[in-house]
Amino acid sequence: MSNRLVALILLLLLVGIHTQLWQGRGSLAHVRDMRQQIDQQLAANTRARQANERLAAEVHDLREGLEMVEEKARSELGMVRQGEIYVHVTPGRR
Repeated sequence: MSNRLVALILLLLLVGIHTQLWQGRGSLAHVRDMRQQIDQQLAANTRARQANERLAAEVHDLREGLEMVEEKARSELGMVRQGEIYVHVTPGRR
C-alpha cells in the first residue's frame, strides 16, 4: 500500500510539473512571449537612442553653426554686439 501511495504522489508531482511547464506562468509559451516583448522593447530602445543621437547632433550643429556665423560676421564684417566697442588695430609702418 505504501509503495502505491509513494508512486501516486510522485505521479501527481510529475503531472503538476508538466502542467506548469506547458500552461503555467513559467511555461514555454509564456517565456517565448516574454522574449518577443524583450526583443520589441530592445528594438524600440535602439530607435529611441538613434533619434536622441540625431537630435543631439542637430543641436550641436545649430550651436556650432551660430558660433561660426557670429565669428565670421565679427571678423569679416566688423560686427559687434550691443554694448561692445570695436577696436581695429592696423600694423605700423617700419
